[in-house]
Amino acid sequence: VRNIERQEKFSFWLPTSTDYFYPDFVAELTDGRVLVVEYKGAFLLGNDDTREKAQIGHQWERSSGGRCLFLLATSPDADLAGRGLEQQIEEKIR
Repeated sequence: VRNIERQEKFSFWLPTSTDYFYPDFVAELTDGRVLVVEYKGAFLLGNDDTREKAQIGHQWERSSGGRCLFLLATSPDADLAGRGLEQQIEEKIR
């Protein structure tokens, strides 16, 4: 589902150094894991905000004991492998 910012009862957020980070999409997978996706255009990958969100999301994933997945999805994909958004998500949830 689309994660709506600042909806106290419904939003999913992660803390940043100055505020909160509301990833774009949140999904519960059929195996019970939670997938969080933050989408960024490739031109935004080098900025401080995106770097901080990626660090926070990856730390959240590592700390979850395999229950949570974080994907910083881009179009085109950040590692230039030519993967579309669907492929990036498929590879993440395997």
